[in-house]
Amino acid sequence: MTEFKGCGTALVTPFKDGEVDYDTYAALVDRQVAGGVDFLVALATTSETPALSDEEKIRLLQITDARSCGRPVVVGCGSNSVPGTLANMALLEPYGVDAWLIVVPFYNKPTQEGIYRYFRKVAASTEKPVILYNVPGRTGVNMSAATCLRLASDVPNIVAVKEAGGKIEQVKEILAAAPEGFSVLSGDDDMTLEMMKYGAAGVISVASNLVPDKVSLMCAKALKAAVKADYDVDWIGAVDINGSLRAVFKACFVESNPIPVKAGLSLMGLCSAEMRLPLTEACASTLATMEEALAIR
Repeated sequence: MTEFKGCGTALVTPFKDGEVDYDTYAALVDRQVAGGVDFLVALATTSETPALSDEEKIRLLQITDARSCGRPVVVGCGSNSVPGTLANMALLEPYGVDAWLIVVPFYNKPTQEGIYRYFRKVAASTEKPVILYNVPGRTGVNMSAATCLRLASDVPNIVAVKEAGGKIEQVKEILAAAPEGFSVLSGDDDMTLEMMKYGAAGVISVASNLVPDKVSLMCAKALKAAVKADYDVDWIGAVDINGSLRAVFKACFVESNPIPVKAGLSLMGLCSAEMRLPLTEACASTLATMEEALAIR
């Protein structure tokens, strides 16, 4: 199966006058490819996927696949029920899916056993790789390290976890006991390098919408340093890039994602800051924070 490492960008969905701006989306995908990202993540949180129609999802995925230049395309398809997630898979699978990104079921607040059974059943329905997505700030429940490791050991096509729980000790626990071939990806830009220090394989990034070249280079240097088993010039280079992007990483989350990153893209002249309700455009303080962060990157 494809190994997911380095920088994967969680792509935004640009809007214009209430409609998806497909031409701008294509240009944004091209920019990511030119920036050297390792894989593309479509229809995830940053894409405002809950606000998209099925037809819009299909078209966005078709564009992503057509312009990926051979890079793997990871597709968000999670819901808070097995039938809902399987329906999403059936809808999207014909349009260029290399792997599924599936979030811990939200709102239901399942037990750890419920999380395990849910993912096991969903993964059994596909031959494609599955990346677990733990983001308790959005789902209301944390998938424990023990549950993650149980799934990694028991289900062959569960190949990675996007860990956005904000707990480095949980990440270290997963990395210490993960089976061969199972990867941990950061879901928090500002924790990526710290996680990679302990063996994480990279990041599914929001900030790389703004600076794909720099986030990709940071991850590449960190991975190279890990392979050589010493923190030499490559690690120092990764640390320097991380330091230069710290303000950008912080700015991307001063309001709910993807409000700030779309504000940043608009400041760069790359797409409109327009959102779909219930999300709204960035407030004045967010714009100011993002403008300052982009000026000093």
